[in-house]
Amino acid sequence: MKSNNKLSMFTAVVFALAASNGLAEISAEDAKRLGGDLTPVGAEKAGNADGSIPAWDGGIKSAADAGFPDFKSGGHHPDPYASDKMAFTIDASNMSQYADKLTVGHQAMFKTYDGFKMNVYPTRRSAALPQRIYDATARVSTTAKLTEDGNGVTNSIVGIPFPIPKNGHEAIWNHILRYRGDHSKRNFGQAPMTRSGDYTLVKLVDDTTFVYHNESTDSAGNNMVGMFLQDIQAPPRLAGTVLLVHETLNQNAEPRKAWIYNPGQRRVRRAPNVAFDSPGTAADGLRTSDQFDMYNGSPERYDWKLLGKKEIYVPYNAYKVHSNKLKYDDILKPLHLNPEHLRYELHRVWVVDANLKEGTGHIYKRRTFYIDEDSWQILHVDQYDNRDQLWRVSEGHVINYYDVPVLWTTLSVHYDLQSGRYLAMGLNNEEAFTADFTTDIKSADFTVSALRRSGRR
Repeated sequence: MKSNNKLSMFTAVVFALAASNGLAEISAEDAKRLGGDLTPVGAEKAGNADGSIPAWDGGIKSAADAGFPDFKSGGHHPDPYASDKMAFTIDASNMSQYADKLTVGHQAMFKTYDGFKMNVYPTRRSAALPQRIYDATARVSTTAKLTEDGNGVTNSIVGIPFPIPKNGHEAIWNHILRYRGDHSKRNFGQAPMTRSGDYTLVKLVDDTTFVYHNESTDSAGNNMVGMFLQDIQAPPRLAGTVLLVHETLNQNAEPRKAWIYNPGQRRVRRAPNVAFDSPGTAADGLRTSDQFDMYNGSPERYDWKLLGKKEIYVPYNAYKVHSNKLKYDDILKPLHLNPEHLRYELHRVWVVDANLKEGTGHIYKRRTFYIDEDSWQILHVDQYDNRDQLWRVSEGHVINYYDVPVLWTTLSVHYDLQSGRYLAMGLNNEEAFTADFTTDIKSADFTVSALRRSGRR
């Protein structure tokens, strides 16, 4: 494949800043670009040269803006782009024409699976956030700093800390600290697929409070990103297992804390291994703990390199696969998701390469992340094994939850190219509610004592 190594002019400016400023915050003058030639979170506001990527016009700012003023949080979001016509399809027969805009992982998918294809639609820059997040990003952009080893962030609260990133650590922290609502309750299924297409659906409900985004949070004294509670509802052999996580902002000062309630033992135990490459919850070995939400937790085991920005075909505005008109069996097929229900668009993404540090351990020796410039959401990841062979390919199929608004995954999928299996997470088509951002969650709900009280057999 021919590699497109040309960086955008904006990327060149970023690297010039990195050379001159090292790890220092950006200048007040550069911060003024936010909301000017850059969007409030640091993306290029302008479209690309041939117009295939349009200018950002603010995204979808509300349910009314999407055309659905009566929509209530927790429902299945109607598609604001339902009338869009597919522009073209990429498959194994024509992938070479688009190679410079395809990830290594997607090219491998075409070569490995005869039925895999990408239906490409017009690019819609739908990403939007509440104004208070934009205002906070402008404030912290000149104060936020990485800790000396990059394993934490200081002098930042509420906003995206590094909207003009100078290195890979800053870019991945933007993903970790991106806005996902103040609180959320999500109801979804997880399907570990066999090669033949069989699966047992695992049903989960998770509650999250994002402490970092609370305006009243004392960033100096709290050191908290958020608190997360995950309850397995089915199948019966797993039902009642509950995971509690407290995620920290400076992982050196205080690492992540985790606890698990085991319904068989009726006990709460510390779970220090819920991190890095420990097996993901009920995932049948198809994802690691740090692959939840595409990537989470401490970045300490990798060296992170910012490669620049590229135009790539990525999953985006996935309202079709989010629809309650589909059944799970419509989506879940042997080897890969049913491509007829997926939407891909051309977007600019930050490319970040993570290489495992010498002396540390992880099942993935190298990972390449493709991060949406408009939201800091990871859209695609290529993962390599210890033989430097491409092993797993991950996609984040996102929608704008315009009731907030926030761009986040509705479905994430992790393909194992070596076994022909995959894991689909976020299935909610047959559920009564999807993601409720108006839920009344309190910090007291995320304590160990509350976990004990909530346990059941």
